[in-house]
Amino acid sequence: MATDPRVTLISGGARGIGAAIAAHLAGRGERVVVADRDIAGIAAPVGVRLVRCDVADEAAVQSLLAEVTATERRLDGLVCNAGFMRRTPLAQLSLADWRSVLDAHLTSAFLLVRAAERLLRAARGSVVMMSSTRAHMSEPDTESYAAAKGGLLALSHALAISLGPDVRVNAISPGWINSRGETLTPADHAQHPVGRVGMVEDIARLAAFLLGPESGFVTGAEFVADGGMTRKMIYAP
Repeated sequence: MATDPRVTLISGGARGIGAAIAAHLAGRGERVVVADRDIAGIAAPVGVRLVRCDVADEAAVQSLLAEVTATERRLDGLVCNAGFMRRTPLAQLSLADWRSVLDAHLTSAFLLVRAAERLLRAARGSVVMMSSTRAHMSEPDTESYAAAKGGLLALSHALAISLGPDVRVNAISPGWINSRGETLTPADHAQHPVGRVGMVEDIARLAAFLLGPESGFVTGAEFVADGGMTRKMIYAP
């Protein structure tokens, strides 16, 4: 007897890494719901349903999960991928801008997991938080982004303890991923110990593993996918 396909909800999944995860899961026959503030001009692959939603808004998240409950009737996986970066000197970083970045990344993840808890527990599901190597290392003027990504790491292991054993929660920390189709140089690739800049498909495959039953003994963990860059010693010439 055929079973219903697995269902995964991805926030911020209209473009970039989120879109790659959605396409990868749909290509395996799973159903995917993508929630994004901007879905204009996006053609959803077969098996992917696009929903316009500001996942930093509590009421919008509650409505989103009510719709998933009514339409998909189950939720096996949640990928908290929404967020953006601001590069602003500290003295010019307003409280409103600080909060907008933390809300997009961190508050949205809290709201989504809280609203999805019942469905995820029923499915013995899995959550993937999309953190970043910026949780461990920084460029100037990225305080709000680094704080948000570090917060996602802490939130992931806190949730792993609170929601276990029913729900597993892990974090992926990508490094340089060519999510916008940039033109890269040989030097860009060569600085990575693996010899190349990352691709969105690299993160999609890792997310699929963490969402699926193959990773059933893994929770509360961080997976750094950066081509080895955070392990590379760099000395000034």
